[in-house]
Amino acid sequence: MNAENQPYPWVSYSHLLVERILSPQNGGVFKKHSISLREMRVVIAQKWDDLQENCLIFYLIVDETDGVIVDAKFQAFGMSPLIGAADIICEMALRKTYSQARRFTAQLVDKALRDFDHTPAFPVSASVHLSHALEALDMACQKCVDIEIADLSPPSPILTSSEVSGEMPEWDLLSPSERLKCIRDVIEKEVQPYIALDAGGIQVQELKNGKEVIVAYQGACTTCPSSTGATLSAIQEILRARVYPYLVVKPDLSLLNF
Repeated sequence: MNAENQPYPWVSYSHLLVERILSPQNGGVFKKHSISLREMRVVIAQKWDDLQENCLIFYLIVDETDGVIVDAKFQAFGMSPLIGAADIICEMALRKTYSQARRFTAQLVDKALRDFDHTPAFPVSASVHLSHALEALDMACQKCVDIEIADLSPPSPILTSSEVSGEMPEWDLLSPSERLKCIRDVIEKEVQPYIALDAGGIQVQELKNGKEVIVAYQGACTTCPSSTGATLSAIQEILRARVYPYLVVKPDLSLLNF
């Protein structure tokens, strides 16, 4: 059944959210003693809402050598948005450390299920269920805080230039608006998710002279010195590899505060 033909509030959900609710990919359980691999911890966290009407249980398998979440499942009892939120959170948590997973935000989860960039996946009425899912995830991650993480700010995947390629063909034939769209698409897909883990954000403001990319930092990035150092270099590196090899990335310094 299409979302448009379903009763309220389904008409307010994104199609991607509806798919997760109707066909969750990460439902299930892990038993505490079901993992035979050494140095793997099964973490179970259960959270009820204040009215005892909605319950969510997260099951995480965490590598005790580095705090990385190697698998995640959930059980949800209650309203439908809770199922969709838990399902995508399980997917997002894979290969993240428990510390990174604790920094997931409602906006980051919502963006992962949007049909369109500027249309929320979860209606305002479902925000409480999204918050419930994030609180349950945090409860699970709290059970891992004794696991040492060598580097709480691991190198961004965009720094591994040897793994990226795919320069845009016929760059010189694209219009200014088409060039800007290409750059924004790459930033949104390959840079923003990583920065968001540290409560930061980034927007492409403009493209000057065909090669000078002006970016505006948001959130925690506006007070981080690496915004004009390592992070900036990493962003420039991936844009050069993915889009055009002569792009130069510069920040809007008026928005920085350090």
